[in-house]
Amino acid sequence: MGKIITTLTVTNRADQSVAARGFITTEEVRSLTLNNVLIDTGATTLCLPSDAIAQLGLELLKEVDVATANGFSKARIYQDAKISLLGREGTFECLELPGGRDALLGVIPLEALGIELDLKNQQLKLLPDESMDTYLTIL
Repeated sequence: MGKIITTLTVTNRADQSVAARGFITTEEVRSLTLNNVLIDTGATTLCLPSDAIAQLGLELLKEVDVATANGFSKARIYQDAKISLLGREGTFECLELPGGRDALLGVIPLEALGIELDLKNQQLKLLPDESMDTYLTIL
């Protein structure tokens, strides 16, 4: 099985909203480009290290129980993390990782953005978002 690593831009969506209303400048919107982001099909959502969450100034949403390889533990979920990947954008919650770990991108953001894994070539593949072949469906 292949391993896919990517570069991901994460922006504080709440900052963007405040900037759109003129309370801060667009230069004050907090954003990070993260390298070595592991695409992890075992992860549900976006997972960011605590230092990245602090730099972005994301707001705590809730504390939850999570299942990990080491058993169950508590984790914090933050809100309004807007990601940009392969020209597509979406806003998601993110789970805080212990310090020093690289970010992970799980299956929910990938599916919402219409991005699938090509494990043979170790890369991401955009699904069509136009015409009859669109990945967007309403059933």
